[in-house]
Amino acid sequence: MRAVHKLLTVDSEKCNGCGVCELACSAEKERVFNPAKSRIRMAKIEPTIDTAVVCRFCEDAPCIAACPRDALTKSEKNGVILVDEKKCTGCSWCIEACDFGAISLHPEKGVVICDLCEGEPACVKACVRDALKLTTSDVISGKHRISAVKSLFKE
Repeated sequence: MRAVHKLLTVDSEKCNGCGVCELACSAEKERVFNPAKSRIRMAKIEPTIDTAVVCRFCEDAPCIAACPRDALTKSEKNGVILVDEKKCTGCSWCIEACDFGAISLHPEKGVVICDLCEGEPACVKACVRDALKLTTSDVISGKHRISAVKSLFKE
């Protein structure tokens, strides 16, 4: 039986792309307010609409498979993708392999990926619109099932 791990979700209906999550992340991880050093990033989906993007901690993470230096591993404890800074050369193969655009190249360290701040994500606490949630894939699939059933009744 697979372990159920926590992950971050972004409600794009609530997220207004303000970037406070990026600042909270960089402050927590780097002790500076610098979005370039954040593990969560804004993505432009339309000319005037941005939304947060964060690692999905894929079961068979393509970023791990793509790394030629074996710098990425998946934590058995909490399912996050770990980066060994000593092995990472910043080649960006993992960035190209990520289907979600959730991996960033830190200006000094190489690759950075969300590690959920050891279960208390600074970005979630800072989000004033309540657009970020720490949840599980089971909760997400339950919500999708409910939504699917409701739409069937509408038909």
